[in-house]
Amino acid sequence: MSEAGSSPADRAPAWGLAAVLLGAFLSTLNTRLSTFGLNDVRGALHAGFDEGAWISTAQTTGQMLVLPVAIWLGAAFGPRKVLLYAALAFAVISLAKPLSPNLPTFLALQFAGGAASGFFLPLTIGFILRTMPPRLWAVGIALYALHLELSLNISASIEGFLADYLSWRWIFWQNVPLSLAMAACLFFDGSRTPPNPGKSQDVYGLVLGGVGLALIYAALDQGNRLDWLNSGMVWALLVAGAIGVAGLLLHEARTPHPLIDLKVLVQPPFAAVAILIGVLRLTILSTAYLVPTFLGAVRGFRSIQMGQTLVWIAMPQLLVCALAAMTLRRLDARYSASFGFVCVAVACLMAAHGLTSDWGEDQFWPALLVQSVGQSFAMTGIIFYNVQYVTPARALTLGAFLQTARLMGGEIGQAFAVTFVRVRGQLADNLIGLHVQTGDAAAEQRMRVYGAATARLGDASAALPRGAMLLGDAVRQAATTQAIIDAYLVMAVVAAVGILLLMAQKAPPPNPAAPHLLPGPLPEGQT
Repeated sequence: MSEAGSSPADRAPAWGLAAVLLGAFLSTLNTRLSTFGLNDVRGALHAGFDEGAWISTAQTTGQMLVLPVAIWLGAAFGPRKVLLYAALAFAVISLAKPLSPNLPTFLALQFAGGAASGFFLPLTIGFILRTMPPRLWAVGIALYALHLELSLNISASIEGFLADYLSWRWIFWQNVPLSLAMAACLFFDGSRTPPNPGKSQDVYGLVLGGVGLALIYAALDQGNRLDWLNSGMVWALLVAGAIGVAGLLLHEARTPHPLIDLKVLVQPPFAAVAILIGVLRLTILSTAYLVPTFLGAVRGFRSIQMGQTLVWIAMPQLLVCALAAMTLRRLDARYSASFGFVCVAVACLMAAHGLTSDWGEDQFWPALLVQSVGQSFAMTGIIFYNVQYVTPARALTLGAFLQTARLMGGEIGQAFAVTFVRVRGQLADNLIGLHVQTGDAAAEQRMRVYGAATARLGDASAALPRGAMLLGDAVRQAATTQAIIDAYLVMAVVAAVGILLLMAQKAPPPNPAAPHLLPGPLPEGQT
């Protein structure tokens, strides 16, 4: 479609854009805060490890469950109205969560909060494409990436501050003013979408798709704790989820008024983009998971100290995202995304090459700065490449597709990374331990040195046992460091695969962000 037909006014609705970007920020921030603050929340609710593991799962499964509902309600009543009610609901739920009398009540509210925030991200891209002129799409997508990156990497600092100076309750209460601000922006937004309540009232699609995706996500989230396919619960969740998704696809292919246009999703480049988003989410874990794991397990850093390191990803995002938007207006989106993956691969190799158990904030920041550039360029490039194949009328389907790929790809990546680091750490611990034998002269000497260093802490007769304990800690730290190094190398290979996959894609249609490149109206199905 031509630029002239994209909007009655060649301007961006500032209030609405601020609202959807705040929603994208809020959704990711809330998920990350629940993860970083899990121990504080679990302790306050007197929940054990196994019970508390469902706290974060309840929230994210709620987000997956409402994905199909978000498509239908957004198409029927318009993104603005749906987001307004979702923001108000999220504020009320966030206010009530810390007042829960027990764990079951808290889990129910956590699930409801996930369902409310689940509307934010799927409708963001749809709002950008429907209300902004094509020449500003690159800017809107860059801002979308900016808010996701900021919320992903400042959450550790925020959680540490809340835990140190306020209380665990503010992990949830801080959502209240942000949600109300989002609702206020939507209230003052002047854009309107004509209601169409009869559009795609596909109840079977809503139920099958939402439940199927939620069950598969729950299986992935709990798989590492339950030992994957050795657990009957994981099997049950995966099989039930697969049946639900298969039923959704079969029903949507046969119904005359489908909720999801499968013809759009099977056309190029949607499948490749889904894989690319999964690849990107896995490489993002090199900062979102590997760095906090190393700093916590090896260096004993607390959340606020981890945040001081991860802020090196967040700080340059405003400049980097602006540069990425300018690049998309002039270059093929594949090249922009490829440049991002190159930076990610280089950053991973930088960290893998130099990482030792003594690393702290100062040693991480060069690789993190390179990573921050790469993540922004890769994310904006991949999303914009997909946008060039979608009409604004199909923008809601695109938003839900991207959210599904983002959440599911992130969870698959998280499951892989956690399992890989655990298994490689156990292997390294075993191999290093083979060289630490009782009676070995070097091991005995190291234990005596450790014991002498701690002799002033207690009974001198216990110095040798304390030395043995410290030696065991040193072995575990070395094993964890080696596992993190191996994971960084895997991330670099994954980034290289992303580059190859991008280069295998065909050139996109004319760039809607550069109107001077558009010779005229494009064929139906392109933007």
